[in-house]
Order: sequence, then structure tokens, then C-alpha cells
Amino acid sequence: MTRSWNDDDAFLPLNFRLACVLTRLRSVSSFIAVDNRRRQIKEIRRSIMSSPSLKDLPKVALDLKSELEGFNHGCMKKAATAEKNVLPSAEDVAAEKTQQTLIAGIETFDPSSLKHTTTQEKNPLPDKDAIQQEKGKQQLISGIENFDPAKLKHAETLEKNPLPTKEAIDAEKIAA
Repeated sequence: MTRSWNDDDAFLPLNFRLACVLTRLRSVSSFIAVDNRRRQIKEIRRSIMSSPSLKDLPKVALDLKSELEGFNHGCMKKAATAEKNVLPSAEDVAAEKTQQTLIAGIETFDPSSLKHTTTQEKNPLPDKDAIQQEKGKQQLISGIENFDPAKLKHAETLEKNPLPTKEAIDAEKIAA
């Protein structure tokens, strides 16, 4: 049972009204898809059932007939045949059936069976510990940003090069 739009539905939220319209559109589109598949199946059955008899087939000229009989199949290229199945598979039929039952369930849904609930608003503000941690992070970042390099003391760097002497290298070469 589908409901039509009237002034009594004005109290319903817009998203609920849109959902109702969408479900109606989906049911119509699925009905059209099923109807198209049924037509295809009927056309296939008609073409299979109405194959012509031998007397209705066209006559072949004798020279063409002799040419066809003497044709050498060895000069033809090999080709793989691909069979296409135009009938829906069992999985497609099952998926379509479940979709139709879901849509039918949505269409026949009775909103009067819903229970009224009250919304509990919770405090979205963080607690004191989280605020203190955030302040500490902000102070650390501001301290790094406002750092004055002029307050640093000058330091001499002493480079040490612990490379081995030439004699130590020669002794290692001899030992190896």
C-alpha cells in the first residue's frame, strides 16, 4: 500500500518524505527491469518455437552448394567461442527477490508502531585534565615559536677524526 502526498503528511520530516519517494521510484524501476527480462525470455522462446520447416528454407544454387561441399576447413583460423547467457542466473533472481521483499517491507511500514523517545543531551565539553594537557601542549609550542637564539652561548666545536694511521692499515692488510 503506497501513500499519496497530502497536507496531513506536512508534519513528517523532509528526509522521511524523500525516503518514501525514493522507495516508490526504486519499486517502479525494479518492476520495469523485471518486465524487460520477461519480454526478453518470451522473445527467445518464440524464436526457438518458431523455427522454419525444411520447405520454408531458401533454396541454394548448385554451384554455391558444390563450393560449400568442397570447402577446405584447414585454411580457416582457430577462434575461441564465447557463449553468452541472456537468462538471469539463480543468484540474480535471488538478489532481485530479496530486494523486492525489502522494498515491499519499506512500503508497508507503519510509522505508528514506532515508540516516542526523548533525547538526552550530553556535555560535549572536555574535562579539566584534558584542558590542562591541551594548555601544556600550547605553551610548549609557543615556547618553541618564540625562542630567541641570541640568548645562546657561543661554543667551540672540536672535530675528532678517529681514522687509523697508515701503519695500522698496512698491518691489517698483512694480517688479512
